[in-house]
Amino acid sequence: MEAWVRAVVEAIHSSRAQAVIYLAGGASQALGWLLSVPGASGSVLEVVVPYSRASMAQLLGKLPLQFTSKQAAEDMALAAFNRALKLSGPGLQVMGVGFTGSLASSRPKHGDHRFYVSTRTQNRLRTSHVTLSKAIADACRVSATIQSDVQEPEIPKESVEQFDEDQELQQVIDGQVCMKVYHFADPMEKNFDRKLILPGSFNPLHDGHLRLLEVASSMCDDGFPCFEISAINADKPSLSIAEIKRRVEQFRKAGKNVIISNQPYFYKKAELFPGSAFIIGADTAARLVNPKYYGGDYNRMLEILLECKSTGTTFLVGGREIEGVFKVLEDLNIPTELKDMFISIPEEKFRIDISSTELRKSQRL
Repeated sequence: MEAWVRAVVEAIHSSRAQAVIYLAGGASQALGWLLSVPGASGSVLEVVVPYSRASMAQLLGKLPLQFTSKQAAEDMALAAFNRALKLSGPGLQVMGVGFTGSLASSRPKHGDHRFYVSTRTQNRLRTSHVTLSKAIADACRVSATIQSDVQEPEIPKESVEQFDEDQELQQVIDGQVCMKVYHFADPMEKNFDRKLILPGSFNPLHDGHLRLLEVASSMCDDGFPCFEISAINADKPSLSIAEIKRRVEQFRKAGKNVIISNQPYFYKKAELFPGSAFIIGADTAARLVNPKYYGGDYNRMLEILLECKSTGTTFLVGGREIEGVFKVLEDLNIPTELKDMFISIPEEKFRIDISSTELRKSQRL
């Protein structure tokens, strides 16, 4: 490849950004450039080429009104961004790239040769007629000087849509984006293999939560530690943007990472955070293996949790009071097929009899 192309691709690979790329027609040469330069495995998470109508419909969950269009490229970029959020390494910038083009083919060509490329990050959607490598470079905040024979009048105006924090959170609540990640902890030099997640409502966040994550981190040193709040509640209305921001502020002050997701159920969290270790209390573990919460169907409970297991999900279980009695993992009846999913946090390592509910009552919140 030409030297200027290689320089752009090398800069992309060194930017600590990770992307999922969806290509519908064309751009194969640019993809070859991205994948042929060393470092591609660190920046390209996945590439999908939905060539057929059925493939595109399955990818987007709908059939675009027009395949080669700005809307189709933006829909692909959003789908790629959500996929990248699930696959990305902890603490890295994430983006989705969508490309759709109407280029030369073996069939008679009607209309102009045109293409659209869209990049989606947490707070920006950018769509244009620029080359694929230029678009990814811009999303990675990498400078790129593109040498092109395309004439200026042939290049449509570029569109950029910026999202503020409220809009980002509303997109999570609406299910458009699967999560928003807040990085408040000091950057870590270590590269982690998976996420170590303590889910909860954290209303309020207290020392017990902080201590539990600390202890779990000492037991699971390959996990990137973070808290997680679901904006969607299974039994109550969704959290408001103002309420989410109020709870997030606690983590900002504590210097801890927190993820806002839209999945209240663990089997959905397992899909959202594949391969992750979740920190839960014994009371939550007891509910997870109780057929009562699966319509009374034991086999259904087993089927759902085995699907979680297939994603690499594990649970670190801390002791909690259940009906007035302090219990640990060993006190629970875990099905044999699921036992290796559950890891006990010993009582001598962690026991703090405190709850957010009690704190709210004492503080009259």
